[in-house]
Amino acid sequence: MDARKGMGGSLNGLDLLAEIDRLRTERNAVILAHYYQKPEIQDLADFVGDSLDLSRKAAETDADVIAFCGVRFMAETAKILSPQKTVVLPDMDAGCSLEDSCPPEQFAKFRAEHPDHIALTYINCSTEVKALSDIIVTSSSAEKILSQIPPEQKIIFGPDKHLGGYLARKTGRDMLLWPGVCIVHEAFSETELLKLKAKHPGAPVAAHPECPAYIVDHADYVGSTSGILKFSEEMDGDTLIVATEPHIIHQMNKAKPEKNFIGAPGADGNCNCNICPYMALNTIEKLYQALRDLEPRVEMDEALRVKAKTSLDRMLAMASGTVGMGDLGPLKVTGD
Repeated sequence: MDARKGMGGSLNGLDLLAEIDRLRTERNAVILAHYYQKPEIQDLADFVGDSLDLSRKAAETDADVIAFCGVRFMAETAKILSPQKTVVLPDMDAGCSLEDSCPPEQFAKFRAEHPDHIALTYINCSTEVKALSDIIVTSSSAEKILSQIPPEQKIIFGPDKHLGGYLARKTGRDMLLWPGVCIVHEAFSETELLKLKAKHPGAPVAAHPECPAYIVDHADYVGSTSGILKFSEEMDGDTLIVATEPHIIHQMNKAKPEKNFIGAPGADGNCNCNICPYMALNTIEKLYQALRDLEPRVEMDEALRVKAKTSLDRMLAMASGTVGMGDLGPLKVTGD
């Protein structure tokens, strides 16, 4: 049956939700949604969260199928941790500008040119790049991991130059940065942010460390998506300016409906350039099709998976003190 035609010739929202629930049960599937997904997808998911946290939660379930509403590297991470489960992604074109900025063959060449460096690599990368790395980090585990590496050890950090630069400024570590950026966090405008702060005097700014320094420098809190969400719930005051992909505000509104959450503007303040175009490729209809057909399916070579898992396992071992805090816990800027 054509996925666009449903039981009675059309497929309205209610029918889609019912069909997804039916398939979720029949397939013994767990549905994961990243905080950057549209609200309607977040609301039907079994788990909503950060990329690694979602993959770890799915691995702990007895589900046979993981439907990951996120981007490709996230679904690949779920497959790395759950090789026995079928992992589907509603749209295989849902990529990531950070992953695209770091082709494996170029990263391998770069590593060969700097043999005295170890590679700390942000989780926003392909399975192939994970396999070429020594330790994977998340935005919230990176500082803890850096603190355990001897100061004399030279480090390559990729693919996000803004996250790497933030960590270098905060820790004093001199790292060789791969020149990748997140197109969403790169889009925020300092001028428009300052205008917004002037309209809401006293309102704190929470920013993701993928933002450029000229945004992070105005933030009262810098951390992972889970960390930003926690800060929004615990902060004093009733207004927060949020410098990350704005769909996370859906969870903030659900947790604290009495507060006012304002997305930081991009460009001239009127564009939608702070919305991730890759995340937006996932739709409820595509999720239904993925559960129905078990396609598009994430597959990978077992030897590659094992190599990639080694770098992930090193991260989990080194950041074990913060496991369970949501993507291994938030980073708080202390002003030092």
